[in-house]
Amino acid sequence: MMIIAFSDKTSKMLPRVVCKKFKHCAPIVRTDCGLVMYHFVRRGHIYKIKLRDCDIRRMTQMGWKFCYINGECNRYFNPHRAMTCVGLTKRAIGIHRWQIQTPDSLYKYLN
Repeated sequence: MMIIAFSDKTSKMLPRVVCKKFKHCAPIVRTDCGLVMYHFVRRGHIYKIKLRDCDIRRMTQMGWKFCYINGECNRYFNPHRAMTCVGLTKRAIGIHRWQIQTPDSLYKYLN
């Protein structure tokens, strides 16, 4: 199972202008050592943040929304080649739709 997290907050200027509701997204993958969130900072800089189940509840309280996806992370997933947080998430899921460019459109596609 994978979890895709969506937030309406970001430190970057372009998503604040372009995106209506959600301005950031991040894939959360279950690994042998628990949950890991791949947080996109900029191209080539992806932080792996280890999470516990209580962290998901805390993120929910802070306004994050989640989409739960059946299936595993794309086995050819290379997070360091992504250009945006949406590109990173699409790589993790294995989506190849060029129309999905913003966190809003990704959220609509998954729901």
